[in-house]
Amino acid sequence: MALIVQKYGGSSVANVERIKNVARRVVQTKRKGHRLVVVVSAFANTTDDLLEIAKAVSDHPKEREMDMLLATGEQASVAILAMAIHQLGEKAISFTGPQVEILTDRSHTKARILDINTSKIESALREGQVVIVAGFQGKTVTEDITTLGRGGSDLTAVALAKALRANRCEIYTDVDGIYTADPRIVPNARKLNHISHDEILELASLGAQVMQSRSVEVAKKFNIPIHVRSSLNHSQGTLIVKETPKMEDVVVGGVALNQDEAKITIFAVPDRPGRAAKIFKQLAENDINIDMIIQNKSETQTTDISFTVYKRELARALPAVQKAADLVGARSVSCDENIAKVSIVGVGMRSHAGVAATVFEALAKKRINIEMISTSEIKISCVVRRNKGKAATRAIHQAFHLEKRKKRTPKRSR
Repeated sequence: MALIVQKYGGSSVANVERIKNVARRVVQTKRKGHRLVVVVSAFANTTDDLLEIAKAVSDHPKEREMDMLLATGEQASVAILAMAIHQLGEKAISFTGPQVEILTDRSHTKARILDINTSKIESALREGQVVIVAGFQGKTVTEDITTLGRGGSDLTAVALAKALRANRCEIYTDVDGIYTADPRIVPNARKLNHISHDEILELASLGAQVMQSRSVEVAKKFNIPIHVRSSLNHSQGTLIVKETPKMEDVVVGGVALNQDEAKITIFAVPDRPGRAAKIFKQLAENDINIDMIIQNKSETQTTDISFTVYKRELARALPAVQKAADLVGARSVSCDENIAKVSIVGVGMRSHAGVAATVFEALAKKRINIEMISTSEIKISCVVRRNKGKAATRAIHQAFHLEKRKKRTPKRSR
């Protein structure tokens, strides 16, 4: 009898019929003799709707109050799912994150999990209950409700799998698994049977909307295999594991597009030691996450520093950047939201030459200009104009032959 953690995203509980579908899947698994902990996101679009309401009443809502508001979405979905399971004749009990004592730090809207008290969950499991836990949320030591950031239900599921020593962790969504690119952008993208923790961690951090990057960090750290699959059918999905078959033979595993970043440039920074340190220390003190960084030195003893940040953090980032610019005596600051970042990821890139050249040639053929470049052992990212992002993704995907493999038609015997 296995202990299984299942997570169902918002699209899997988007309406009454889908909620009933999830309930049936859960009950089927339970009746096979397994113990089940089910993590549920808010109903589809609920979080966005709540955000819109908050913005309608406040230009800059306090993050503590945003957590109080957004956590209500999951509280509704866990209760409704428990009711649907009861209707099918099985025992189930719903809990919020704070009720099962998911303890976090005080970083409202993007809190980090510090500890999980599993006693309440384990007690309910011993009673034969299906335990349903609200994803995306926890509490501080002072009992304030916190949320774990976009996609935080993934983190809840993986963290619970680790804390409970679950036999497996299953992430259910409305797609069949993880693809070489977003099928909505690249229709002939291919579903992957396996992908490594390293590769999916890069893809998630680069904008691929498959799993929250922090959840993959936990899975990698504790070597937790994850099965990403569809809640709408029973087909095999994608296994996320430490190492994949033929890991070094596959040069590029996937292409990701991120259109949710902005480029900030600080012009004419005095070219003296310590100036960059002062700038980025100021940003760190304001809890601003920085992605790509480029420094362009001129002949006037000054330098321009460009970097990217998430658009959702711009309201906090720009005042901090202006303060930093004034502090170091820079000339001015500009912000460009009209950018996109396209990236390739593949563990096999470590041992294959010419990968960067292939990327640049693919973009050049489509007359797409590159504004920023960032590389690591297993990824290459390029910033381009926002209106060129999808074309860049398709061009690179084609250049590395990542499309679905055509089925061979058997030859007829004469």
